Amino acid sequence: MATIYDVSVLAGVSLATVSRVMNKNAKVSEKTAQKVQDAMKQLGYRPNAIAQSLASNRSNSVGILVSELHGPFYGSMMSGIEAELRTAEKHVIIAAGHSEEALEKEGIEFLISRRCDALILHVEAVSDEYLVELVKGDIPIVLINRYIAEIADHCISLNNELGGYYATKALLEKGHRQFAYISGPSWKMDAQERLKGHQRALKEFNVPYNDALTYEGDYQETSGSQGTSYLLEQSRPFTALVCANDEMALGAMTVLREKGIRVPDDISLMGFDNIFFSQFIHPKLSTVDYPIKQMGKMAACWTLKHTFNQAEHDITHIFTPSVVIRDSTQAV
Repeated sequence: MATIYDVSVLAGVSLATVSRVMNKNAKVSEKTAQKVQDAMKQLGYRPNAIAQSLASNRSNSVGILVSELHGPFYGSMMSGIEAELRTAEKHVIIAAGHSEEALEKEGIEFLISRRCDALILHVEAVSDEYLVELVKGDIPIVLINRYIAEIADHCISLNNELGGYYATKALLEKGHRQFAYISGPSWKMDAQERLKGHQRALKEFNVPYNDALTYEGDYQETSGSQGTSYLLEQSRPFTALVCANDEMALGAMTVLREKGIRVPDDISLMGFDNIFFSQFIHPKLSTVDYPIKQMGKMAACWTLKHTFNQAEHDITHIFTPSVVIRDSTQAV
């Protein structure tokens, strides 16, 4: 097996020069760098990443913990993170926490054991207290889609309450006064905030909140279907159905279509997230834009600034949602 010494001999340069080329040091001329790269290729030499990590105290990798590995929401988030880090020649290691406290902690410990230089965490089950203590450690940590006041500088989040408010206000401004609502899981902070925003908009327009026309879903398409069936069985009229995410809205649309209820002629339907399929279904889904890809990029920029000293990055900590009106909503 070829060594760095063999590369230096074949290239006719010092060991220090070979090291500089491998670390992409700008002080090495292009001609010399090419000689070293040619020698490495001829010998089939590959740098030992573990040894480099130990020597430099840097692995040039960032750990990402997400709730799930499937679905357009998480795909967009991870794509935004990876693209920004790849541009900076950093690599990612990904683990999933599945919204369970034990699995989230296990995933965090795994990423730390892999000598990641920083962690980007999308976690829902671990406590605020746990995360506050974690941030005090040696590894830079940034949270995405989570806000904790004590460590606000480590958080990249969306104003979910404002998003919930915008979603319902858009329908109120179209004249709707009879609302049904399918929420996310009540234990999740973003679901709580979106429901608060929905209720704030109703109060602003003097429309009573009807608990009987609220169904707790789980952000999955099936709960949107089940929730819509439940709401229709209540025999209480509503002209607008607000769903706390687009996947549940898709499930809702399927049930409404199966029952011969026209969207938006009979019921206007509003989602949340603006994931990619929302503009391709029929009718095209009105929704709240959640810039999760941009937030992923921002979390990556945070790590580049606070871990790799790339001070040129300006950090936005709280993102503002916006309403996207398409064909699933209309005035009454």
